[in-house]
Amino acid sequence: MLEPRTDRPRMFGGYLEPVRLPWSWAVERLERARNYWIATTRPSGRPHARPVWGVWLEDAFYFSTGSLAAENLNHNREITVHLESGSETVIVEGTAQPVADVSLVELVIAAYNEKYHWDVDPHGMPGPLYAVRPRVAFGWVSDESGNDRGSAFHGTATRWRF
Repeated sequence: MLEPRTDRPRMFGGYLEPVRLPWSWAVERLERARNYWIATTRPSGRPHARPVWGVWLEDAFYFSTGSLAAENLNHNREITVHLESGSETVIVEGTAQPVADVSLVELVIAAYNEKYHWDVDPHGMPGPLYAVRPRVAFGWVSDESGNDRGSAFHGTATRWRF
């Protein structure tokens, strides 16, 4: 597992009782998530966000898409991957690279099929398979009730640089 450098992201409001979250905390959430949100950029510059299924495996996020997101990635490979949770937030920024290695495609699709109880054929996928290795990632914990006035968020906001 990668061990990135950790520091505090610049955010409004300062910090209370800073605690840097370990990268293993983020990996745990990336591995167990069912739905991921990706954000790409259209050729016109407009953003495009959508949920996808995928797997976190060997220090990368893997997903396949044949939609507008794939067209966007043909134009600009920069991508943001965000988990659904706003209370245990993990955001990964990186570059989506098409995966051509057949053995890696088979490994990823086997993990995907096990996770989603699906039967995707790794040799007949409807769209390209992408790998997103993090360049930078962010994570924090927040109290959904709001009763802590943001102290959990400000105390745990962490940036990982790779």
